[in-house]
Amino acid sequence: MSDILVQQDGPVATVMINRPKMRNAISLAMWSELARVTKSLVEDDAVRALVYRGAGTEAFASGADISEFQENRKDTETSLRYNSQTEAAYSSIRDCPKPTVAMIYGYCMGGAMAVAMACDLRFAAEGSKFGIPAAKLSIIYGADPVGQLVELVGPAYAKDILFSARTVGDREALAIGFIQRLLPVNELESFTYDYLRKVAENAPLSVRGAKTTVQLYLAGLTPENRQRLRALSLEAFESQDYKEGTRAFLEKRPPRFQGR
Repeated sequence: MSDILVQQDGPVATVMINRPKMRNAISLAMWSELARVTKSLVEDDAVRALVYRGAGTEAFASGADISEFQENRKDTETSLRYNSQTEAAYSSIRDCPKPTVAMIYGYCMGGAMAVAMACDLRFAAEGSKFGIPAAKLSIIYGADPVGQLVELVGPAYAKDILFSARTVGDREALAIGFIQRLLPVNELESFTYDYLRKVAENAPLSVRGAKTTVQLYLAGLTPENRQRLRALSLEAFESQDYKEGTRAFLEKRPPRFQGR
């Protein structure tokens, strides 16, 4: 069985990190597969939202598979090659135009934190634990994941988490804004999929446009980015979905959006 599984239920696709006997530690091959399957789901028009999760309930993922480091990160050349694969995985999720949710049970550590932060939202089960132990391995965490951590929790908490390499509990993660929902273990899965099915019922152009607007705001509203947002707004206004949304409202029925 593959270490990265893809399942689809209607408009919602699930990408599962599937190494439960190793707390879903992510191997080099799995980093490459994460990037590949994400790109494939981005290109599938039938998919409107994505969930990233670990197999079982012990761990989202315990991070990168450190047992590989003596071979795959043993010197500058291999480290650069390894880092390029992890960054490809992170950026594929970060740049996905569709809504993404990390559904987190148990441990979410190291590289798994970067996977979770690359998602739009993080929903976690009670008892989840978070941490970036890079300082215990003499590793400097990547600039993009650190930037996302700063955006989520602010610079002081980001420094605290990185300096101390400590484990952050579920309540603290919610309080500082790292996760957006904290639910009982037996409610997390149903809540996550119900939430995304509702999102998938909305107009895809509007949802993607909202995601792009937030991303470009954070990147800086340069003249070029403002022009891009104006073009997106006009595209939505001229779409068939806009006409359908208006008709459905006037006819007092649920709209049937097609993403065009």
